[in-house]
Amino acid sequence: MNLKIISTEKAVMKIEAENVLTFETDKEKTKEEIKKEVEESLGVKVDKIRTFIRGNKKIIYAKLNKNNLAIDVATKIGVI
Repeated sequence: MNLKIISTEKAVMKIEAENVLTFETDKEKTKEEIKKEVEESLGVKVDKIRTFIRGNKKIIYAKLNKNNLAIDVATKIGVI
């Protein structure tokens, strides 16, 4: 997995309030590639991907489907 999970205070608040996981990746990846990688590697359904570029990295906000709780996924991968 080429995605790096971000576990800042803001990212944890987004997990709890908005069901969103935050990642960092190379800026060359498209939203479709990122969505497929998140869904396959974590076994969840992603509703929406938002991205922005900061420096040489792309920051990703992955909004999970309401049936997949971000807090459960974050606990499973060791963020929380």
